Amino acid sequence: MRKLVMLIAFLATGWCAQAQYTLSGTVSNSQSFPLDGAHIHLDENHATASLPDGTYNLPGITAGSHRIVISYIGYKSLDTVVNLYRNLIIDARLKPENQQLQEVVVSQNLAAGTTVHTQKLNTATLEKFSGATLGDALREIAGVSSLRTGSTVVKPVINGLHSSRVPVFTNGVRLEDQQWGTEHAPNLDVNAAGKVTVIKGAGALQYSGDAVGGLVLVDPLNIDKDTLTGRTIMTADSNGRGGTLATSLYKGAEKGWAWNLGGTLKYLGDRQTPDYVLSNTGNREANFNSNLKYIGDKYTLGASYSFYNATIGIATATHIGSLGDLVTAINSRQPNVINPFTYRIGAPRQEVQHHLGKLNYNRELADGSSLSLQYAFQLNRRKEYDLRRGALEKVAALDLSLATHAVNADWKKESGDNTYKAGTSVAYQQNNANPATGIRPLIPDYTKIDAGAYAITNHRFSNTLSGEAGLRYDFSHVLAKKYYQVSRWNDLGYNDGSFNHFIKEDLGTQYYTEPEFTYHNVSASLGLRKQLSNSVEVMGNVSLAMRNPNPSELFSDGLHHSNATIELGSLRTKKEESVKASVTLLKQAGRLTFELTPYINRINNFVYLQPTNLEYTIRGSFPVYRYRQTDAFMAGTDLHLGYNITENLTYGLNAAYIYAQNTRDNLPLVDMPPANFVNSLRFTQKKWHNFFAELRSETVCRQWRYPDYNFYADIPQTNGTVSTYVDISTPPAAYQLFNVSTGTQFTLGKTTAAVSLSAFNLFNTTYRDYLNRQRLYVNETGRNIQLQVKLNY
Repeated sequence: MRKLVMLIAFLATGWCAQAQYTLSGTVSNSQSFPLDGAHIHLDENHATASLPDGTYNLPGITAGSHRIVISYIGYKSLDTVVNLYRNLIIDARLKPENQQLQEVVVSQNLAAGTTVHTQKLNTATLEKFSGATLGDALREIAGVSSLRTGSTVVKPVINGLHSSRVPVFTNGVRLEDQQWGTEHAPNLDVNAAGKVTVIKGAGALQYSGDAVGGLVLVDPLNIDKDTLTGRTIMTADSNGRGGTLATSLYKGAEKGWAWNLGGTLKYLGDRQTPDYVLSNTGNREANFNSNLKYIGDKYTLGASYSFYNATIGIATATHIGSLGDLVTAINSRQPNVINPFTYRIGAPRQEVQHHLGKLNYNRELADGSSLSLQYAFQLNRRKEYDLRRGALEKVAALDLSLATHAVNADWKKESGDNTYKAGTSVAYQQNNANPATGIRPLIPDYTKIDAGAYAITNHRFSNTLSGEAGLRYDFSHVLAKKYYQVSRWNDLGYNDGSFNHFIKEDLGTQYYTEPEFTYHNVSASLGLRKQLSNSVEVMGNVSLAMRNPNPSELFSDGLHHSNATIELGSLRTKKEESVKASVTLLKQAGRLTFELTPYINRINNFVYLQPTNLEYTIRGSFPVYRYRQTDAFMAGTDLHLGYNITENLTYGLNAAYIYAQNTRDNLPLVDMPPANFVNSLRFTQKKWHNFFAELRSETVCRQWRYPDYNFYADIPQTNGTVSTYVDISTPPAAYQLFNVSTGTQFTLGKTTAAVSLSAFNLFNTTYRDYLNRQRLYVNETGRNIQLQVKLNY
């Protein structure tokens, strides 16, 4: 109750404060490339610097005439006067020539831009997670959770949705790395990112039509001045007794050649809970990224290549020999294997390599429009090693190669109050399962052809109102080649004749099949953006999205050892159809700022994994999960709030809640994130070498709304079998974690050194997370002391 009173008082203070306005915009060069670190000065009291994407924001400015100076090394400064009587947007394009504007009033951009609210992680935030993963970093955004398989396989969950419902785009290319389900994290290096943008919902149709949950856009750092700069980040972690080394070098240019090179090394051993070692949970990474571009007068030509290479240990305690031991481990919540700490990574483990190459060409056309052409190639190689004996000990149990070719063309034109976008894309994908594993592959050989086209228009109705509408069509064709055991074919209910046309050969105990599917999808988005007052605006959006079943949902047939589960897909899986409506209330000026986003999402044919029973194989005993479909209704709210208590002390709050219901069966949906809150208190003092100290509290409630999929299993005993209750559904208890961090910054000649010390899970709390697929067997990691040193030169 006391916290609620304080929050109401904070809100009242923000609304009753003296009217203040915000000056914002972007700083770029004559080719419209953003300038990172440009200085923006307003009179003598307000100053800031542009972010890597060129954006800047100066809140808390009183009404009246103000002098603004925007400067950047190597460019002539913009020096002008503005009359500020409302929030203003000034987009500055700096040139080498002298240029000085007369007194101006800028108001036409007040309601410009997309009607879908985007949330970003800047370079400073990403650097904090240099030793972690993209999924860990995205938890800084309200409404984004993480789905885990252990401590290192982490993927983002946006408003309760994940995997193929949340496409990830890196450097403008859709990441194709077999991360459809819960057990594969995005195969990219967080240290290669300069900016990460999250778009909740399917409003950004130029990227995708199947983003039922949202989009994650990962862009590299762009340096656009004639200079050579570099960055090195060294991170040491106590939990895992290892660390990360990430370094990068950038050569910028306004015209001519520009490039960057970067690399990351990670080396960590077994993680540890407060009570025991998580055996076989070390990980290694050796990553590389590069970009090269030539900047002409009216065009740019670019090429890039990145390589992600990781070895990830899977906790030994998740692989259990007998059905009895498996039930004991699940019901008792005690691991069956605890070994001393080691850096060795044995089986089970994942070995992943991902190559991504891209060529792109951007051209400014004579009519003021622009055209972008892009070709990308990706090769993903995934090996998963199981606990095997003898000659097969070093042979992967799963060995998949996924090759993807993609071509995109995008056109954009701004004309008066209108902005038009249109584009098309074509992709060809081939997956090959290596037969040398000696095991029927979880995902079979298949080929897939995708093609799509979109059109989007944005119209500014007035200085305070704009609207956006978009439409997209997607075609997809999938042809697989798969062997089914006749017993499995019958168990899945295919013996009713529905799929006899897929059977190409009857081999006695198994069928050789060629399942083939074709999909036609239409996606759409409609939204409005309205400036309500000098500091408050509202954005509303309604979107339609359609998502085809992925190969995992269609064809899975066997052990997915990283999850330690047997997964069974269904050829009857239909495409999902989602209609989502959301409203964002945004306040960006004054001592109090906030973003409040309520939403509802109705998804027909929602796909989920349901535990059904246990199965004993020659590789051990595992829970069996089957892909099911239902109709789903989701409603929730995301809140981000910031309050400047004093000039040096700020309070922050991220909160999220989602109600998710299986409407066909009148049950809660499985694997939905519980209500969670993150409170932070941060003290900064620039006079003390940019000193900061921060305390964070993460509270995750117990998920009381869950379906009861517990079951009885027949467990072999000396005198027969005993029917035993298996508690596979009950969520773990609520928990609260405290994290502290502090740091400072020094200048050593032309080098800036920043040092920070952090403690995560400060009080070494024992807990389990509902969204960790290994929660059935082991606890989460305990306290981690982290030292990070960052050098900019």
